[in-house]
Amino acid sequence: MAKWLQSGRRRDTCVLLAAGGEMRGQRLKSQLESHYDEHIEPKSFYGSLSALVDAGFVEERTEGIHDVYALTEAGERRVREHYEWMRSSLDANGDTE
Repeated sequence: MAKWLQSGRRRDTCVLLAAGGEMRGQRLKSQLESHYDEHIEPKSFYGSLSALVDAGFVEERTEGIHDVYALTEAGERRVREHYEWMRSSLDANGDTE
C-alpha cells in the first residue's frame, strides 16, 4: 500500500474529493471535522493536504483568495484501488460466516 493511504486523514480527504469533486480547503476541513466529530488543527490539516499535493495525488489551484483542491488521475486510481480492496476484503469475510 502506498504510504499516502497509511494515513486515515489523507485517505479520507481523498475519499471526500472523489465523492464531491473539487473543494475549497475550508469546506474539506469542515467535512472531515463533521465525520470525525472533532476539531482538526489547521496546521495539521493543511500539512496532510500538502503531502498529498507533493505526492501527486491531489492538485491545488487558487481561485480568488481561496485554495481549491481536486484529485488527480493518480489519486482517483488509488482511491478506487483502496475501495476495491476494502470491498473484496469485506466480501471474503462475509463468505466465512
